Amino acid sequence: MTVPPPQICCPNRSCTAPLNEFGRADCANCQTPLEYRYLWAIGEAVLTLPVGSILDGRYFVKSPQIWLDTQPAAQPDFPPVELPDEMQVYLSLYPYRLHVPEVFGICANQGPDEITTEVGLRSPILLLENVPLDGNGYLYPAIAQVWESASAARQVYWLWQLLHLWEPLAQQGVSASLLVADNVRVDGWRVRLCQLFWDDGLVDDESPTASLGINLGDLANVWLTWIEQARPEVAEPLRSLCHQMHVPNVELEAIAQTLNQLLLTHAAQTPLYLQMAGASEPGPQHTHNEDTCYPLTTQGEPTGDGVFPHLAVVCDGIGGHEGGEVASQLAVQSLKLQIQALLTEAKTASDLLSPAVVTEQLEAVVRVINDLIASQNNAQGREERRRMGTTLVMALQLPQAIATSTGETAPNSHELYLVNVGDSRAYWLTPHGCHRLTVDDDVAVREVRMGRMLYREALQRPDAGALIQALGTRDADYIHPTVQRLVIDEDGILLLCSDGVSDNDLVETGWREVMGAVFRGQRSLAATAQAWLDLANQKNGYDNVSVVLMQCQSTVAARPLVLPETPIEQSDWSESARALLESDQAAAPAPGAPASPPSQSKLGRWLWLLVLLLIGGVALWAHFHPMGLQSPDAPVEQPSPQP
Repeated sequence: MTVPPPQICCPNRSCTAPLNEFGRADCANCQTPLEYRYLWAIGEAVLTLPVGSILDGRYFVKSPQIWLDTQPAAQPDFPPVELPDEMQVYLSLYPYRLHVPEVFGICANQGPDEITTEVGLRSPILLLENVPLDGNGYLYPAIAQVWESASAARQVYWLWQLLHLWEPLAQQGVSASLLVADNVRVDGWRVRLCQLFWDDGLVDDESPTASLGINLGDLANVWLTWIEQARPEVAEPLRSLCHQMHVPNVELEAIAQTLNQLLLTHAAQTPLYLQMAGASEPGPQHTHNEDTCYPLTTQGEPTGDGVFPHLAVVCDGIGGHEGGEVASQLAVQSLKLQIQALLTEAKTASDLLSPAVVTEQLEAVVRVINDLIASQNNAQGREERRRMGTTLVMALQLPQAIATSTGETAPNSHELYLVNVGDSRAYWLTPHGCHRLTVDDDVAVREVRMGRMLYREALQRPDAGALIQALGTRDADYIHPTVQRLVIDEDGILLLCSDGVSDNDLVETGWREVMGAVFRGQRSLAATAQAWLDLANQKNGYDNVSVVLMQCQSTVAARPLVLPETPIEQSDWSESARALLESDQAAAPAPGAPASPPSQSKLGRWLWLLVLLLIGGVALWAHFHPMGLQSPDAPVEQPSPQP
């Protein structure tokens, strides 16, 4: 029997005729774009509900576990105050939303065939979003379906992501989620899970190894079923790795180190070309700009400065015009100096810097920047809400040289490190999709990670968007930057932006409109960055706006970016930021003390800034002195988000 399609409700609450035929792109009455939100349903009743039925007056059952929300503007039902364990685990794993789904809400009213528990209460169906479903409600392929057609680098990269998920899932008792083959889906380079499965649900209590629980050997057994069709150049190394995973009490770090070496060896066999563009504006409602980005290509490409085109940064200053722009500019200037040193170290190192070592160094860099801004706050006597600070989102493409399987040395291992503090964001964009890579440091996310609220429920709080950490506002001991490591194995564009651009899901809803021309080769990267600012000013318009685009090309058809040899250029400070940084307030005189001289020499002011940066550099050197620096040959410790 053919099931009639549902009607889709217009998300515009002011629309006078909101019902639309299924399949329309926009509302027939008010032309508002329609949203097709497909959800993944889990619970006791999902397999008993007929396809085509409507539940809770809004959920259309497309297939037993794939439901269409026909009222996307309406809030879902939220669970009671005491969240059950099956929800808590999703909340705890929210930092891994790149791979793990999120709880959207519940469906408590299941029609006449309600499923009840032993005590006679309804058993609600859990609805998940951020699941591996395309825009038409079809699942992305299981990893086994596309494994044989994938490149060697991508096959290893998929396994690396699964290994990266092993520890956090095991800590929550859901590592079995990686053992259910149909549960592991791939969206291009990205591994995604349909849902989470409890470990005790897959362990046979009568098995002689039941007391040992699930271990890496079980994961290796799943991998071996795929490795039979692996690319010849990686099949034997992967098979050997799986045998190593069966060794009792094998260390996860040792497995990760071996897999990482194999991944970078094959990822580096194709060249990587980078192009960048950055733009920043005050926005229509402001006269000054507290954002700072690097590079700011509206002033020309900063070639020859030692970090272009491998570093991209967006900082959104807080503290008003009397401090926010100083904090953001100080962060970018200090960051460039320290990243230049890290790039030099990576270039001259005899061995690869492991992800653990690079992560540790980037965390130390962030804390040095934090202390520089905090010192400026202390020198000017700034307290509480008057303390200036800044968000940070940065991308570092670390070009480590590595020997390939052919015996040649490739100049770039294709590693991309992301660091974020605050609510500035990073996205990965291709002609086929938009992936948000970072998680905000705000109250809404804090409530989710603490297991107190679902994300959509937390967004209803009046303080949902308030930051819980930013650089410079507190001591470095309280700063927990999130560091991620990705490997570039496809052509795409990394987008970094301040919240003036990302608010109201502008990137998620507008990426096709803005990026289509650049992907078709009809618009330059610089013009595309400006197009993002124009759209943000039109749709949001109440904040400063900044965007940096890093275009990554690794296909044979890509063309290298030719960088002219030019002297190192120093980025200049804005006049208002320079005035504050050099103001007499820096001396912080006590009440009644003699006034400081009306001006300082320009040399003295720059020496003062140099002293601040030198202090940070010394602190960074002390932290990574050879006596305490982890050897590149040490086991790899996979970075994990800090609570």
